[in-house]
Amino acid sequence: MHLHKFEKIWLIFGVGMLIVFLSTVGVSAFYLGNQPPSCLATIDPEKVDETAPFNKPGLKKVEGKDWDYELVFVASAFNYNPGQVQVPKGAKVKVIATTKDVVHGFEIAGTNINMMLEPGYISEIVTTFDKAGEYTLVCNEYCGVGHHMMTSKIEVVE
Repeated sequence: MHLHKFEKIWLIFGVGMLIVFLSTVGVSAFYLGNQPPSCLATIDPEKVDETAPFNKPGLKKVEGKDWDYELVFVASAFNYNPGQVQVPKGAKVKVIATTKDVVHGFEIAGTNINMMLEPGYISEIVTTFDKAGEYTLVCNEYCGVGHHMMTSKIEVVE
């Protein structure tokens, strides 16, 4: 079989790039030990209400961390607990969330916060609320007939 010079160049380039990309992923995953964030923390979905910090959801001030507050949410059948919370403007907040029943979405409209909550896993993100106002927390993953009513409010106050 005869290959044209340009075909050989593109084949060598394609195979070379494939080797580079697969080597990068392999080194990152196996040698450096990088994993997706959902693999870091797990929880028994049947004991969410008994496990700290999910036994007392809401906003808590913390000391000695890289963030000022922890905002804990628990998603379950068509609601978020707490239903409404106030956060000080400019505070660095670690949002910690999980679900008790099925997969839920966790999107704070007007921000770049968008997580998927899966039973048995804890999702976390650190953010700063720089603008005062009211932010709506919505479920963007269909979770059943009451999905459209699944919201919560985060009020950022001065």
